[in-house]
Amino acid sequence: MAITDIFQMNNKDKWRRYCDLLYSNDSLGFWLDISRMDVETTDFEDFNEMYSKAFDALESLENGSIANIDESRQVGHYWLRNPKVAPSPDISDSITKEIQDISKFGASILNGEITNSDGKKYTDVFWIGIGGSGLGPLLIKESFKRETIGLDLHFLDNVDPEGISHKLNSILPNLDSTLFVVVSKSGGTPEPLIGMEQAMKFVRDNNQNWSSRAIAITSKGSKLDVLADNENWLDIFDLPDWVGGRTSITGAVGLLPAALIGADIDKFLNGASQMDALTRVKDIKNNPAALLSLAWFKSGNGKGLRDMVVLPYRDRLEVFSRYLQQLVMESLGKKYDRDEIQVNQGIAVYGNKGSTDQHAYVQQLRDGIDNFFVNFIEILHDPLEIVEVKNKRPGDYLSGFLQGTRSALTEGGRQNLTITFKSFDESSLGALIALFERAVSLYAELINVNAYNQPGVEAGKKAATKIIKLQKEIEELLADGKQRTLNEINDELSSESTESIYLILRKLSENSEHYSMIGNQSNPDKLIILKT
Repeated sequence: MAITDIFQMNNKDKWRRYCDLLYSNDSLGFWLDISRMDVETTDFEDFNEMYSKAFDALESLENGSIANIDESRQVGHYWLRNPKVAPSPDISDSITKEIQDISKFGASILNGEITNSDGKKYTDVFWIGIGGSGLGPLLIKESFKRETIGLDLHFLDNVDPEGISHKLNSILPNLDSTLFVVVSKSGGTPEPLIGMEQAMKFVRDNNQNWSSRAIAITSKGSKLDVLADNENWLDIFDLPDWVGGRTSITGAVGLLPAALIGADIDKFLNGASQMDALTRVKDIKNNPAALLSLAWFKSGNGKGLRDMVVLPYRDRLEVFSRYLQQLVMESLGKKYDRDEIQVNQGIAVYGNKGSTDQHAYVQQLRDGIDNFFVNFIEILHDPLEIVEVKNKRPGDYLSGFLQGTRSALTEGGRQNLTITFKSFDESSLGALIALFERAVSLYAELINVNAYNQPGVEAGKKAATKIIKLQKEIEELLADGKQRTLNEINDELSSESTESIYLILRKLSENSEHYSMIGNQSNPDKLIILKT
């Protein structure tokens, strides 16, 4: 059925379709409406066999099977919010202890039991992490930070020198009362390692002690774990090898920042656990993650032919689309399926927030190329302190903008779905995250890809390592002071890319007076390279 046909239905038929495809759960105060997507009730029967296999695969994963085949690892982020479902008592006990340790640590920081060397309470956190290790904590902060409660969080998630300088200098006034958190599963990932080294130098250059205020989140036995233990850092929290960065938010990566800003981590975990339970139901119609993944599959013909636009109508969820970019795109964006057949799968994700986007790209969504579907996220309860002024309530207008945009898109034949929560708190965020995690897992089963590896990311890391190695070889070669062309350098180094040599030297010459590129940059083949 075309989406325009839905809009043109009479009221009775439109209402019946809405009721037939609506999912709700009272305990979570949650609704999922996919009635404006390319889904029919007959699909529940048509997709029954595919989903039966998908449900069994997730059950096997939660029971401890090796779900990440490429790395021969279990996938256990679902255990983090309900240790009782972990496949062994050792794992269950370690998760429970970690939650208790983080809760106790956060409380000790906030109530002043743990202070700096001068007995001063900590005021700030400088968080060093990349990808999910940065996006998860950022989502926690944006969702729950209150001006008068908890520590202020600052994030270093890139190796941009200008960004590093700005962010480190921004904490200088409170440096003596700042905690430093370094997140790296292996301890060898370049971005957090470089960020840590720069932060260490900054702290020590300003006559502060690093170890007494540094915290590591890493796997047991990793390079970072050994370093933190040897230097007697303030604390170390576990990032198990069966948890990927993009699904680590219900582990220490998300719980520690939540504890440090005074959020309720038990409610957060409970919301995720409740959603997990709802999405274990082996019935498409009564499983919200199955409904969500089915809508994605039908919309893009099982090939990701439509982008996912995420429009949360609440400021606190402004970064949720960025969070979902990694969760969805890193999990589903795969060149090969599990049978090594080239499929080039994936769903592109972008978004911002409503009603800001009433004045941004909604114009194209309504009237431009039809290559997307929209996820509206709605919160019903408004804060009590924002009252009616001149017969206007902001929450009513926000809801009106959402409903109006939704209707305009449907009228224009554009697919959209709506996720609604009664209120926005730790429980609903946990449930929202779990909903998308489970939908991603189910969708991956439908398209037969490994949702838990990231070969493209690994390929990028390997290529970057080659470039760094090549730069060192160039610097060693040019140390003799001889003049050379780019082609001569390439031949002497037996390099596979003269272009890479040029790009490296162009950067070096702009950052060091010792490297010169003599000649016309429009004709790089004739440049003379010299180190003085």
